[in-house]
Amino acid sequence: MTRIKGDPDHPSSLGDLCLKAIYLPEVIQTHDRLVYPQLRQCQDSPFKRVSWQQVMTYLAKRFRAIIDEHGPDAVAFYGSGQLTTEEYYVANKLAKGFLGTNNFDTNSRLCMASAVAGYKTSLGSDGPPNSYADIDEANCLLLIGTNTADCHPVIFKRIKKRKQSDPKRVTVISVDPRRTETADFADLHLPLKPGSDVALLNSMLWVLIHENLIDSEFVAQHTNGFRELKEIVERYPPKVAEEICGVPECLIVEAALIFGMAQSALTLWSMGVNQSSVGVQKNNAIINLHLASGKIGKPGSGPFSLTGQPNAMGGREVGGLSNMLPGYRSVEDPQHRAKVERHWAVPRGSIAPKPGLAALEQFEALAQGKLKAIWILCTNPAASAPDIDLIEKALRQAELVVVQDAYHPTATSRLAHVILPAAQWSEKRA
Repeated sequence: MTRIKGDPDHPSSLGDLCLKAIYLPEVIQTHDRLVYPQLRQCQDSPFKRVSWQQVMTYLAKRFRAIIDEHGPDAVAFYGSGQLTTEEYYVANKLAKGFLGTNNFDTNSRLCMASAVAGYKTSLGSDGPPNSYADIDEANCLLLIGTNTADCHPVIFKRIKKRKQSDPKRVTVISVDPRRTETADFADLHLPLKPGSDVALLNSMLWVLIHENLIDSEFVAQHTNGFRELKEIVERYPPKVAEEICGVPECLIVEAALIFGMAQSALTLWSMGVNQSSVGVQKNNAIINLHLASGKIGKPGSGPFSLTGQPNAMGGREVGGLSNMLPGYRSVEDPQHRAKVERHWAVPRGSIAPKPGLAALEQFEALAQGKLKAIWILCTNPAASAPDIDLIEKALRQAELVVVQDAYHPTATSRLAHVILPAAQWSEKRA
């Protein structure tokens, strides 16, 4: 690989590139690229290069022996938002459909769990009702908990293009404690105190209710619980929210009126909302704004979470969490299990009815000796996961640690029994 060029016909990027893509040639051609499978019997021994046939035979025998002795829930797979949708699907199918364990989870849970739970509790399904094309139709763009200019530059360029295409009819609002490049570009910046998002959003809804900007017909036909929500929202008039959030009352009212009076409104958020002890409630509050105003399911409108990794959303679409099956199905639903089993052509009852271990639960189970083997795909939890002391203890306790990555050594691959070289996305054949 010598150079990278964007594809102008691609529906999401429209040919634009971020720095990760621009510097891809240098990232691929490094001294620490993992090129060959390597194997060792214990973590203190040196690795020995082996063939693909040798390592696959070894892994099949080891997994078979552990499952025969301890059951299928003694093994687990820990994936990553760096996987492609197809890779997510295959690994998920292997674990849940053929090995018989739901212990397939990913680091996506650490960044996107709040969005998952928010969508499910508010809308009944973990599937954003939007696409990037909605940016081109939105009249109001509410950016909360996201410095889009730095973290999602391709999306931000599209937002800027939308604003510049019709500057008088398109308004950008940034909600962020800091003055960022995103906030500088916005028409309106609400510098709230960290963690006060729910109060701000509820106060915006208070304004919508008192200014008769609620879509009563939509609420009556398509929602439940609005009366109870109104009772809660009444506690957050803008003056009270000003004291909680540190945002002037007039700015809260202005933001709410812009949102409520816009022909179409799109809310985009990321880790500033999701990575919080009340992240689910923040997601619910965002979605409530759209449901109450009827600004959902229409061009340019809706609640649109921005993922922290390239493919956290794609993984969830194909069941890449320990409680899910492809198509946003649940492992706990017998009809969902039966349908997937038929599609996978596996015997009825092959998919376990109980959710598997979630991300950090896998490492806790390893440390306790309940889990015996783990296969880690395209992530480095010994460096990036919370409580790395627990991660290291867990991996040292394991009978078998398989690390599949493009690079070695990493903090995680140093603790592996087997390391498998992975291709970068640009090296994979379509």
